[in-house]
Amino acid sequence: MAGPSLRPHVHWAQRHRELYLRVELSDVQNPDISIVDNVLRFRAQGHGAKGDNIYEFQLEFLEPVEPKPVCRVTQRQLNITVQKKESNWWERLTKQEKRPLFLAPDFDRWLDESDAEMELKEKEEEKINKMKIESRVPKDPFKHLKKGYLIMYNLVQFLGFSWIFVNMTVRLFILGKGNGFLCLPDSFYDTFHTIADMMYFCQTLALMEILNSLIGLVRSPLIPAIIQVFGRNFILFVVLGSLEEMQSKAVVFFVFYFWSVIELFRYPYYMLSCIGIEWKPLTWLRYTSWIPLYPLGGLAEAVCLIQSIPIFSETGKFSLELPNPLNVTIQFSFLLQLYLIALFLGIFVNFRYLYKQRKQRLGPKKRKMK
Repeated sequence: MAGPSLRPHVHWAQRHRELYLRVELSDVQNPDISIVDNVLRFRAQGHGAKGDNIYEFQLEFLEPVEPKPVCRVTQRQLNITVQKKESNWWERLTKQEKRPLFLAPDFDRWLDESDAEMELKEKEEEKINKMKIESRVPKDPFKHLKKGYLIMYNLVQFLGFSWIFVNMTVRLFILGKGNGFLCLPDSFYDTFHTIADMMYFCQTLALMEILNSLIGLVRSPLIPAIIQVFGRNFILFVVLGSLEEMQSKAVVFFVFYFWSVIELFRYPYYMLSCIGIEWKPLTWLRYTSWIPLYPLGGLAEAVCLIQSIPIFSETGKFSLELPNPLNVTIQFSFLLQLYLIALFLGIFVNFRYLYKQRKQRLGPKKRKMK
């Protein structure tokens, strides 16, 4: 059988428009708080000065208040905010002149009338300044249109690379029969012929990322976007698309596979960011998966270039013959060797940029000094 109810320690403070009550109870359960006829009634089970028990009290306010208090329960205490019906300063909290024994000032929030007026004035000035700043900032009439475009762009790219990833994965397990000297699966050798059309579409559409960064539609730096998009398109359209001998190489599978896996996390992350949603597992994958995948993708691209150099040398494709009196031929294979060096420099630039991004998003948060 429960014992008699007890009164908890209650601390109070005020502002011109609000009253603050702090009830010293921990582990509060089933709080019952109401204001009827300007009287606040409180009853709850909790741990107070007399241990676990039922605690209750009531206060008749000095002046009228709104009948809907706001309650916030924490592990150590319970906070009640009551709105005054009229904005003014009270000489005391309760209608009775003698202060109840369980009631005391909350010195953590206590201000005298002049300090409270100063605080109110500062808040009003801050609000006015904020309104002035907002009025100076021109509203973008195309904000929703831009957001809709970015959502659709990222969605289409996500679906495209998802199709590539799923198609390649399924074919890898279905066409498991070995072929060639290394006994690699058959799907390694016909990747280009089955996947190229969709990859052409996705990588052509990726040119919009450079435009988006150039016109300020997204905050991504321009240089990393140029390096990635043009680097991939050079491999896809020039090296693979122009040489039939390269299209049946097993390295094509690895190039396409690493590209698609990276984008499975990048595009949905950006799509959700457009609507203000952050899913922590996806954020972690977006800023972590590139650590193994990006170097592996770069290595696959390098192998692709190395395998294509002798083919370009033999066929003389894209080589440039200068007219007399120079009479010099610039071999495209020589340019590929220079590009191979530039590829690793580009990987280093993007790797550094991605590492900086990861540190900003997933690194320890710095505490602001007060």
